[in-house]
Amino acid sequence: MSVNFNTFIDHIDAGFWRELCLSRGELRAYGKGEPFVKQGTVARYIGYIKSGTMKYVVYGTEGAEHVIGMEFEGEFVADFPFCLRDMKSRVSIIAASDCEIACLPVSELKQLMDENPGVKDRIMTSTEAIYSTLYDRYIALYSRSPLERYNELLSQHPDLFALFPLKDIASFLNITPTHLSRLRKNIY
Repeated sequence: MSVNFNTFIDHIDAGFWRELCLSRGELRAYGKGEPFVKQGTVARYIGYIKSGTMKYVVYGTEGAEHVIGMEFEGEFVADFPFCLRDMKSRVSIIAASDCEIACLPVSELKQLMDENPGVKDRIMTSTEAIYSTLYDRYIALYSRSPLERYNELLSQHPDLFALFPLKDIASFLNITPTHLSRLRKNIY
């Protein structure tokens, strides 16, 4: 089992991506609630999170926010690989806390892809790793109980409730905040 919440990190050259963002990117501050990218727009940056947390959200037909992903300090944030194809984002990526992110313009990454076939290989490997992580989460949603998903989530990030509000964690687990409160109460 991975120690990383976002298991794709175990299968990519994280050092390459981190160094690329830190050396060629621009450090930007995002306040809590500020979007990195808005649903329906094309993402212009990929980033390395130097501090803070981000959440990936979609909005239901009733307008409710549904958290489908979380990123932590030392991880990466991107609408990947869609930003490389100038496709509109299907999600909003929002700062869940104040963040500092080393932002690399997608245009610069595209230029690197054109100049260096090794970068294309890294992008393909990264895309496959992200897909695998998301597919595992999709399978878990149908094959594991909310309690099992909750326990797995906490085993990977015991400090999760210090980083995200209960409603965001419940949304990510696809349960109500009340159900999550009951799970926590029964465990403690």
